[in-house]
Amino acid sequence: MHRLPPTEGDWHVDSSRTAFGNFCFLPSLIDPRSLAAARWDTTIPGNGRQNFRRKGGSIWYLIMSRAFEQSARRTENVMASKLEGKVAVVTGGSTGIGLATAKRFAEEGAYVFITGRRQPELDAAVKEIGPKAVAVRADSSDIADLAHLFDTVKAAKGRIDVLFANAGVYEFTPFGTISEEAYDKMFDINVKGVLFTVQQAVPMMADGGSIILTGSVAGSKGFEAATVYSATKAAIRSFARSWTSDLKARNIRVNVLSPGPIQTPGFDVFANPDVKNYMKSLVPLGRIGTSDEIAKAALFLASDDSSFVAGIELFVDGGSAAI
Repeated sequence: MHRLPPTEGDWHVDSSRTAFGNFCFLPSLIDPRSLAAARWDTTIPGNGRQNFRRKGGSIWYLIMSRAFEQSARRTENVMASKLEGKVAVVTGGSTGIGLATAKRFAEEGAYVFITGRRQPELDAAVKEIGPKAVAVRADSSDIADLAHLFDTVKAAKGRIDVLFANAGVYEFTPFGTISEEAYDKMFDINVKGVLFTVQQAVPMMADGGSIILTGSVAGSKGFEAATVYSATKAAIRSFARSWTSDLKARNIRVNVLSPGPIQTPGFDVFANPDVKNYMKSLVPLGRIGTSDEIAKAALFLASDDSSFVAGIELFVDGGSAAI
C-alpha cells in the first residue's frame, strides 16, 4: 500500500514500464490534493506493466484518460503532414528530380499535378506517386500547353499552393560548335518555359504560396562545354530575385533550388563512367547526389518550414559551389 504525498510538491508517478512509456503524471493533469487521502495498490500484471489503482474509485481512469488525451495531442502535432491539403504543380515531374519531388509532396499530403512530354512516362509516374497525382501532358516551352495545364488545375482544384518549375534540358555544347538550334532549345525550355509557367500560374497562386525554380550549380560556376546551359540557369537565378520583389505584396516566396551532379535518367544520357568520375572529383563530399536528396530540399522550400525564406539560391551540391 502507498500514499501519495499530501502537498503540491514535485511529485510524480513514473514508470518506464507503463503502456505509454516514460512520462510523469504531473500536477498539470490533476490536482494532487485530491489524491492525498487516496490509498493505492501497486501491482505488476503478467505483462510486466506497472498498474496503479485507487481502491473503490475511478481516479485511475481519470488520470489515464487525461494522460492519453495529452499524449494523443502531442502525437498529432508531431505526425502532421507538412503539405496536408495543399495543391502542388511540378513541371518535368515524370522522371528524375521532378518525380522524386512529386512523390515527397504527395507523401506529405499534397495533391500533385505533374507534367511531361511523354505519356508512357507520365502514366508510370502517376502509378508510382499514387492516388493524389494527376498527369498533364505538356511541353513547358509551348504556351498553349501551359494554358491547358493551368486550365486543368483550375477546373480540378481552383488554386495552387506550391509551384515547382522544374522542367529543363541540358545539351553538351563545346564552345565554337554551338548551333542556333541548341541555343534555341535550351533557352526555350529552361528560360522561356519557366517564365511563362510562373506567369500563368501566379493568378491561381494562393497568397503565402511557394514558387521553387530549378537552377544549377552551373549557373554560378564555369564548366567546360556548358556555355548555353549555364547562361539559362543564371537567368533562373535572376528571375527569383525579380519575382520576389514582384510578389512580395502577396507574400508569395520565390526561391531557387540548385543541384550539383545528381543521378537521374537524364544524367545517364550524357555522363559515361569517365564523366561521372570527373564530376565526383568536383564535389567535396566525393559522390553524386540522389534525386531524393533534392526532393527533401524542395519539400523544405515548399512547406512552412521555410516561411521566412525568400529570394535565395539553395545549393544541394555536396559543397561544390562553395569550395
